[in-house]
Amino acid sequence: MAPLAKMRSCTSAKVYTKVPDGGWGWVVAVAFFFLEVLTYGIIKSFGVFFNDLVLYFDESNSRVSWILSICTFVMTFTAPLSTVLSNRFGHRPIVMIGGFLVGLGMIASSFASGVVEMYITIGIISGFGYCLSFLPTVSILALYFDKKLSLVAAIASTGECVAVFVFAPAFTILKDLVGWRHCLLIVGALQLNIMVCGALLRPIIIKKENASKSEKEEKSSQVDNLETKYILENEQTCTSFNSVDSGVVLSTSCPNIPASIVVQGNECESAKENTQMLPASEDSKTKPGNTLLDLSLLKELNFICYALFGLFATVGFFAPQLYVIALAVSLGIDKDKSSYVLSTMAAAELVGRISAGLIHNKKPIRKVYIELICVLLLCVSLLSFPSASGFWGLMVCSGVFGFMLGTVAGTHIPLLAEDDVVGIEKMSSAAGVYVFIQSFAGLAAPPLSGLLIDKTQNYGSAFYFCAGGMAIAALFLALVRPCKAGVCKRGKQPESVDHKDPLDHKQDPNYLKAVVNVPDDFLEFDLKPDHEYGSCV
Repeated sequence: MAPLAKMRSCTSAKVYTKVPDGGWGWVVAVAFFFLEVLTYGIIKSFGVFFNDLVLYFDESNSRVSWILSICTFVMTFTAPLSTVLSNRFGHRPIVMIGGFLVGLGMIASSFASGVVEMYITIGIISGFGYCLSFLPTVSILALYFDKKLSLVAAIASTGECVAVFVFAPAFTILKDLVGWRHCLLIVGALQLNIMVCGALLRPIIIKKENASKSEKEEKSSQVDNLETKYILENEQTCTSFNSVDSGVVLSTSCPNIPASIVVQGNECESAKENTQMLPASEDSKTKPGNTLLDLSLLKELNFICYALFGLFATVGFFAPQLYVIALAVSLGIDKDKSSYVLSTMAAAELVGRISAGLIHNKKPIRKVYIELICVLLLCVSLLSFPSASGFWGLMVCSGVFGFMLGTVAGTHIPLLAEDDVVGIEKMSSAAGVYVFIQSFAGLAAPPLSGLLIDKTQNYGSAFYFCAGGMAIAALFLALVRPCKAGVCKRGKQPESVDHKDPLDHKQDPNYLKAVVNVPDDFLEFDLKPDHEYGSCV
């Protein structure tokens, strides 16, 4: 029984009173690292097979690029479904199912007889598996870390950089030895290890209301000292308001009123006709976890701008990795050497991710503005590719692009947890909606890039296209903070209510007058103790 008890303690949910910023979260971070290796690392290394598929199936660049395009579209388009499923059934089983689908689709693609079959195997089956695997892992990682989230997420996300650095030359050698079909078969078997990563995602429950005894006693004494009783009278009613820290709830029933505001009157039934709901405390509000998918985010202008930033930034995320090897070959660089261009890009991206994590971890700092600077530099680096000449020129461009890509790609999703965007409470739903919006760019960007290449017979046109998308993304990112400030100003509370201290404002008689909206000539505040009036029956 002892081993069974230990196993249950490791698999059951761990309850914390606050975000642990460590603990089992380090295991989750390691699992996220290897999941990045087996998901985005494989996707970004797929360019190694690009020329082989074009020649073997005798297809155009555009048609072959649809394989990766459909995959990224399905992966991001189904993100809200992934959020709903993980919130309903838990992160662990969903990630394990996703890992099985990823491996199944890649293994099946090794037997494909045409590009259309790869649209189904890699595009739809593996794409859906990627979605079920990646997004729940990011969401649960954000629950384990708070202050260290930016740094931990940046370091853990370097898994894809390590993967591309290793896989690009390794897959090139392997496919020369056994062929691209057997190479895809081995890759699919390797990706089944995503299920192991999913098994390590221990559930976590954070109950902030369960404070320690000392905290509860301190809060209770503070409430008792600051509790104020308001007596409102007129000729027909005798109504008493008890205001305490636990919240404000207006009740029309005389007996058994829970510890908030009690409404008593000579005629309780007549009071029901004038009942209004007063604002409740934060503890009584619906928790984000109770909602499978919070679509109220779409009403926030700052989130809409950030989502549009992600939409256009995605244009520049995948196409360079897909076409950089083909660009190198078109410049006369040896096929074996061209794979090192992709490896250099991956190594620089790793450094960029860690650097961004260290910068974002410093406080106080406006992370949105740091992200904006990185996006602008990323746009400039994309423009440098068409003018590159020779092996070393392309290596320098790849290094600069990889570094700047790392600063953006490693932080743009965790940045949703910042107050400038949506905040940690809405992180899970925001990630689902955000990635869903990205899906349309993931679907359109690679084929459009391929179409430009087919029309112009120049791989540089694809990089110009990516740079244009990144420039538009920078524009929307620059609007996030102003939109957030504008929303805050419009949602400002009446000046009569002082929100500096959540307890102090209840001592102000104007507070209840502002909340209940009672006419001055109808009720008059009287702060005399209630024993002077007797009880209202």
